[in-house]
Amino acid sequence: MTRREFIALLGGAAAAWPLAARAQQPAMPVIGFLSSASPTEHTIRLKAFRQGLKEAGYVEGQNVGIEYRWAEARTERLPSLATELLNRQVTVIVAAGGTASALAAKAATASVPIVFGIAADPVEIGLVASLNQPGGNITGVTSLNVEVGPKRLELLRELLPSVTTVGLLVNPATPALADPFSRELQAAASVLGLRLHVLHASSDPDFDRVFASLAELRAGALVIGPDNFFTARSEQLAALTVRHAMPAIYQFRPFAAAGGLLSYGSSETEYYHLVGLYAGKVLKGDKPANLPVQQSTKVELIINLKTAKALGITVPLPLSGRADEVIE
Repeated sequence: MTRREFIALLGGAAAAWPLAARAQQPAMPVIGFLSSASPTEHTIRLKAFRQGLKEAGYVEGQNVGIEYRWAEARTERLPSLATELLNRQVTVIVAAGGTASALAAKAATASVPIVFGIAADPVEIGLVASLNQPGGNITGVTSLNVEVGPKRLELLRELLPSVTTVGLLVNPATPALADPFSRELQAAASVLGLRLHVLHASSDPDFDRVFASLAELRAGALVIGPDNFFTARSEQLAALTVRHAMPAIYQFRPFAAAGGLLSYGSSETEYYHLVGLYAGKVLKGDKPANLPVQQSTKVELIINLKTAKALGITVPLPLSGRADEVIE
């Protein structure tokens, strides 16, 4: 081999080294984020989710990609959206957009890891075998929004001691969430000596009928059940309660911030932070079957004092003193 041939061979090998090195680098993992809601109502939640991911060692766009699929409250779209994510060969599906999204993800795959974020009991609705040993390819985080349902009723009773009839609004399109919540509140109402009337809404036109029914029933207050359909319409529902002078309580702060009387439920930031941490664990190789289902335990009470005054309601000092935030 001549000196010129040797130099040419060496140069060709050197040029090939970067290509070989790039070929050996693992592909960036991708999270498929599946939600029955919309991105506008997930601003706070996504920030907390990304913070949890970061603490687990993953930053979107740097060492992990995220494919988002939003059903925009049209839960019938969730199965096809889950299939889209699987076709993108995502590493893990994060179904943190309500019970319907978690059920759609589980129905779509038995092999791709799933991390859910839901308010319902995951054992009761068939997502996992048990809380400590989920089994299969799925685990996640639950909020306290079903368990604290009776507390919402107690808060209304404390604020409105003369009220005897209360309405409960649930979405019949998501029975896995609506049914257990209704049972919990019926039992609590009986203990408190209240008459509870369950009302249904699964579309925007239903709301006018619901508030007409509340007037006919002479209901003195309203509990809005946990559901992404209602969460997406927090401002709309708050405006309706103000228009109809109906004291009402929902789970998340945006309802109270928009004029609703009270909100009481799991902290959105803690809830989605935990989901992000768990997604990071799965990306690192932990098996969902061995990751116990976690429960978000932090709850927040928000009181809109301006609305209370408009309704002629005096908020007892002990109640306002327990509030995490009072909106004036």
